[in-house]
Amino acid sequence: MYLTMNRFKVKLGSEETFEEVWKSRDSQLMSVPGFLGFHLMKGPEKEGYRLYASHTAWTDETAFTDWTKSEAFRAAHRGAGSHGDIYLGPPELEVFDSVQSLMP
Repeated sequence: MYLTMNRFKVKLGSEETFEEVWKSRDSQLMSVPGFLGFHLMKGPEKEGYRLYASHTAWTDETAFTDWTKSEAFRAAHRGAGSHGDIYLGPPELEVFDSVQSLMP
């Protein structure tokens, strides 16, 4: 499994707007080969911002890379920069390869 995570610093008072942007967008992910799952996580309040993280699981790095080069990716991210005023800086992308998996 391959996990990608974007961390977002959302200005305090903009949490509802941020969440609505994510909930109302057409992510296109359900039709992408190799996609396993997505979670948007709300984290703690820090000094001047609320931390959020989006986690996307893929079968492997190739599936993720193919997604980033696809028309579906471009469609899902159209207009993504139009809400720049709710963030403290750009998202921070982190990627992980699975070394162990335990599932019920």
